[in-house]
Amino acid sequence: MKVLLIRVSSLGDVLHNMPVVADILNQFPHAQIDWVVEEAFVDLVKLNPNIRHVIPFALRRWRKKLLSASVRAEIAAFKKRLQRDTYDVILDTQGLLKTGMIMGLANGAVKVGLANGTEGSGYESLSRIFHTLSVPVDNHTHAVQRGRLVAARAFHYTTHIEQSTPNFGLTAPAPAIREWLPEKDYAVFFHATAGANKKWAAYDWITLGKHLQQRDMPVLLPWGNNVELIDAQQLASHLSNAVVLPQLSMLDAITLAQRAALVVGVDTGLTHIAAAYHRPTIEIYCASPRWKTEGNWSGQIINLGDKGSPPSAAEVIDAADRLLP
Repeated sequence: MKVLLIRVSSLGDVLHNMPVVADILNQFPHAQIDWVVEEAFVDLVKLNPNIRHVIPFALRRWRKKLLSASVRAEIAAFKKRLQRDTYDVILDTQGLLKTGMIMGLANGAVKVGLANGTEGSGYESLSRIFHTLSVPVDNHTHAVQRGRLVAARAFHYTTHIEQSTPNFGLTAPAPAIREWLPEKDYAVFFHATAGANKKWAAYDWITLGKHLQQRDMPVLLPWGNNVELIDAQQLASHLSNAVVLPQLSMLDAITLAQRAALVVGVDTGLTHIAAAYHRPTIEIYCASPRWKTEGNWSGQIINLGDKGSPPSAAEVIDAADRLLP
């Protein structure tokens, strides 16, 4: 049986779709599973050894130069690659018009997607025109469960996935020498996020960093753009144990999360990746509802705060002390 998964973005959402793969293979061990994903997240999907083919999609880059000959050629090549196989089941777990259109282009008789979005999601109802089956979900369905429920309806599972622990199926990135990784145990602060209201206060990060300084634990500060770099440098200026990292590739950022002795982060993709690897992780919620993405599958994950109610530094320090030996 051949299955196509369509979940193109964003980083956290792609990560939260991973358990769908293990669920399908638990029921159909010989299924061949392909995945369409934005090119920026290809390396993450490739860390799941149970994905047969990863099909890159580059709309974020293509739409900047849609009229250029090179982009038109890339789009034609994507369509040709997408249509190379005929799939028994195609799943769109994102529910956007663009993912519905990918579903429409792909070859397959059974096309299953979301009948509705959850509270605050970017669901687009026009995506349903490409479905042969639309699966309704509760308004407050967790991001991990949403995709699992779509797949369960498509394949008629008898398993009660609501009670089963999600299996993300991720292997560790290949070993490599990374000069910026300390030899001793380290903490990483995923302090950056696109929305200013989702950030945790700089003063609280500094208070936590000083507490870890007393434990002689290095704090690594990643960043993704110039604004985040400035934020990281400002935090590091108050912490003798903090190191501002060079700009990292996707695989290096995953390695950073996967090897950390402690991860503290706001509601962002790399924080959720650490949780998927069952690293000691503190997820901080400031402006987004905790029910949507909280790591609830491991005792190594502590979720603090909620929409409009960020945790205090004292709460996070207490959580860190519980997770660290």
